[in-house]
Amino acid sequence: MGVMPGRPEVFLLRESERKVAPGGPALVGADGERDEVPPRVYEVLRFVEEVLRSGYGVQITPLRTELPIDEAADAIEMDREELRLYAGRGDISFRSSQYVDWVQLADVLDLNARVNAEREQALRGLSAEEPWGDDSGRSGRQ
Repeated sequence: MGVMPGRPEVFLLRESERKVAPGGPALVGADGERDEVPPRVYEVLRFVEEVLRSGYGVQITPLRTELPIDEAADAIEMDREELRLYAGRGDISFRSSQYVDWVQLADVLDLNARVNAEREQALRGLSAEEPWGDDSGRSGRQ
């Protein structure tokens, strides 16, 4: 999992992820009372446990599934103008009211995952390129 202090993690369960799997993960109280939870909820709770056991604090803030675009950008720590640019290009859908542009949290999370994957791939590509210099002591020109 890997704990990254100061880096937000936003979790949203899709409809299919909200179902409890009989005999699956559960919260078990000291009295033995068992409360089954969806597998994805278990993953989220394990993340919280790892963070707390690592000595960090956790902030939990419920978010609506539709947010003002600026609030959505803040939730994923993306520059507000960058998220507006993605929306303007059609990378995520939005609706406008009189004063606010609204986006679906699920769309923002999907976009953020795509952007992060593209950045990671670009960095891997850069790190795989030949070094600028040449270890033989001569320049690349002849």
